[in-house]
Amino acid sequence: MARWRVGVDSGGTFTDICLFEEDEGRVEVWKVSSTPDDPSRGIAAGVEEGLRRVVPNGSGSGANGRPAAEVSYFGHGTTVATNALIQHRGVPTGLVTTEGFRDLLEIGRQKRPDLYDLFADKPPTLVSRDLRMEVPERVRHTGEVETPLDEDAARRAARHLKQAGVKSVAICFLYCFVRPDHERRAREILAEEHPEAFISASHEIAPEFREFERLSTVVVNAYLGPVMRNYISRLAPRLQALGMTVAPHLTQSNGGVIGFEAASVKPVRAVLSGPSTGVVGAQVVGRAAGFPDLITFDMGGTSTDVALLKAGEARLASEATVHGYPLKAPSLDIHTVGAGGGSIAYVDSGGLLKVGPRSAGADPGPVCYDRGNQEPTVTDANVVLQTLNPTHLLGGRMAVRQDLARTAIDRLAKTLGLGPMETAQGIVSVVTANMARAIRVISVQRGHDPRDYTLMAFGGAGPLHAARLARELEIKRILVPRAPGILCAMGLLLTDLRADFAATRLLPCEHSVAPTVEAAFADLAKQADRWFAEEHIALDQRRVVRTADMRYEGQNYELGVRLPDGPITAATIDALAAGFAEIHKRLYGFTADGEPVQLVTFRVEATGLVRKATLRRHEPGGADAQAAVAGRREVWLPEAAGRVPVPVYERDRLAAGNVIHGPAIVEQMDATTVVLPGMTARVDPYLNLVLDLS
Repeated sequence: MARWRVGVDSGGTFTDICLFEEDEGRVEVWKVSSTPDDPSRGIAAGVEEGLRRVVPNGSGSGANGRPAAEVSYFGHGTTVATNALIQHRGVPTGLVTTEGFRDLLEIGRQKRPDLYDLFADKPPTLVSRDLRMEVPERVRHTGEVETPLDEDAARRAARHLKQAGVKSVAICFLYCFVRPDHERRAREILAEEHPEAFISASHEIAPEFREFERLSTVVVNAYLGPVMRNYISRLAPRLQALGMTVAPHLTQSNGGVIGFEAASVKPVRAVLSGPSTGVVGAQVVGRAAGFPDLITFDMGGTSTDVALLKAGEARLASEATVHGYPLKAPSLDIHTVGAGGGSIAYVDSGGLLKVGPRSAGADPGPVCYDRGNQEPTVTDANVVLQTLNPTHLLGGRMAVRQDLARTAIDRLAKTLGLGPMETAQGIVSVVTANMARAIRVISVQRGHDPRDYTLMAFGGAGPLHAARLARELEIKRILVPRAPGILCAMGLLLTDLRADFAATRLLPCEHSVAPTVEAAFADLAKQADRWFAEEHIALDQRRVVRTADMRYEGQNYELGVRLPDGPITAATIDALAAGFAEIHKRLYGFTADGEPVQLVTFRVEATGLVRKATLRRHEPGGADAQAAVAGRREVWLPEAAGRVPVPVYERDRLAAGNVIHGPAIVEQMDATTVVLPGMTARVDPYLNLVLDLS
């Protein structure tokens, strides 16, 4: 009986399904429209549709012909937490904190979101002031108790929050990351007085220094906790109803996966759930194709996510700011902009054409979807230009109305005083410039020349825009994976279980601290071992990576430096100092020789290896790609001075070794690739498209 591994990426516009058959290595993909009102409904429907295509009724598919009985692994990436945070649809949340610190959540770092914008608004505070309760207690930075926890005050605070109707409570005391006793006791009291509440304590969510960032993280976790728990409680029964018996997993922001129960307790770790697996998939595809240095370009329906991979590795950040809220949660270093196929084009008050970040999303979607939207989007522009199929998407399953898209573009063109084709091309050019700026943030601004990298294009709209984006950035090579529209879903089948543990200990980078560092990492290793045991990871499948956050004394930011394997000795401390100097010089262009260096936070990254999908090589089929030509259509290409007839290739009929000369269009169920004039595309042994720019 065939066994299938299933990966699902639930986005704002489409839900992507990737199925991998374990014995023969067969990969099947499927795509359905998302259901924003209840994402679990679209996921369950998509999984069932995808499995029905490969597991017909009656072929060993379990009781009552339920195809999910043959699923051996289920991984899922979701934007539920992200969307709830963006749209402020979390639950009423309370806060219990150290006396004198109730206003820290609003004071923050006293930074404006935009340095030169005097009218820029900070994001709304997630806990109103009347629900922020102070409790007498104080632990010093040494761990010494200066003021014992006032348990009566904690109990009064719990009762007040219950009467106020809060559904969730965050606890954050000063220096609890050094000594968490007070937070533990406060949690017990809250559970006694308000057992229905979702409770988050900061020493469990982010046991690190910097009180504002730690406070922000635990508040976001509490704010999203019931939302994620309710979502999981709806999705799990739907999967069980399909006959699925395996334990589902959810993607974390760090690129690994965790069980549903762990995700419901720490939803803050899944805020970047969706984009992270795309980076994981890009790592695997890039290494196999021989391109370890990549800039990933994931363009979907509502946003574009970009990341930089050096030597096949993505940078892991210990802290991120998501929609204005600082989060101390390990995450892949992904930069997001509001530029997707559904991004709406408009004319601003100064008469300039702008695109995004407002999006038509899945419902109503672009104008050409004929669901009531009348504002033109990037997708509508491509349908008018005919770089996208003007009659249908998703391999014919979804009809589109070019006439409606043209009408919307015409209205915008009259406002701009341009022709409809020039306006449609202008929309594409503006969104390309937006995406180029995003890539410069993760490359040029961090000391990397994008011309030294290969652009990996994926997402439903990535291959459509990659050629022009590459030319904008002077990148000479583009890699388009075999199934670009569902690479995030495929990434779920290429990743491992993963957890991160951290402890702040402010120490000088000197030989004398080696025993203290050894003890700190030993404690983190014990936490990792407990997690390995809970996840039932065999000893030979466990991997641990140790890093230390370091800085010059007096700096207010840290850089992560990996520790050498083995016992921590004076040589280890020297290696850390050398590694810090190297990274600091690469990022900032200098080293402060002679200045004292500090060790700040110690981290352990625990990985549990699991069976993953594998990429298969294919025998070459010759350079001639004529067998894959499905027809021709006229496409508006400014590079060719207007409308020109262009061959349209069917991606599924392309063989390894085939060569395509631009201009050309390559269509498949989940994406469309544009090959501009002067470009050459070849199919590699893994059926990736490799575009070379002249």
